[in-house]
Amino acid sequence: MQTVKMVITGPYASGKTEFIRSISEIDVVSTESKVSEGTYESTIKDQTTVAMDFGRITVDDDLVLYLFGTPGQRRFDFMWEILAEGMLGFVVMVDSTKPETFREAKSILETFRAYAPTPYVVAANKQDMTDAWPTDDLRIALRIEDHVKLLPCVARDKETVKQVLLELLYAILEEMDT
Repeated sequence: MQTVKMVITGPYASGKTEFIRSISEIDVVSTESKVSEGTYESTIKDQTTVAMDFGRITVDDDLVLYLFGTPGQRRFDFMWEILAEGMLGFVVMVDSTKPETFREAKSILETFRAYAPTPYVVAANKQDMTDAWPTDDLRIALRIEDHVKLLPCVARDKETVKQVLLELLYAILEEMDT
């Protein structure tokens, strides 16, 4: 049995936990904590990941994907390097409706590229929203190279999540063959 460790990362409230929950075949192991009232974060949502989320997908008898979601807040970024250990690829989630988070997304992408030279894809989340930036505009804003997959996504939609993970898996398998 082959196991593939994938990390799902991105800025705070970009959809990482929802992404994993929508596709995991097991109940997601989540380390969420209540957000402190009166903070910027509390204006967005009431829970935040403080260590990691964990989900699993059995692709077939020979292949299992382990999904590790990172915390999005910088104060928990000490977990990023720990979660990156042994990863074969990663997904950077971007909230397509919040341009104020794009710089943070690019910074996180560069941080994970520095941890390990593994394949990665960028998931443009919330593409079902009317104010979502088109993927072509996101590519320019984030300065994503043409060869990097930047994929439309809706974290609550299992099919788009599956497409993102398949693209990453194809990139990982392609790299293993070389």
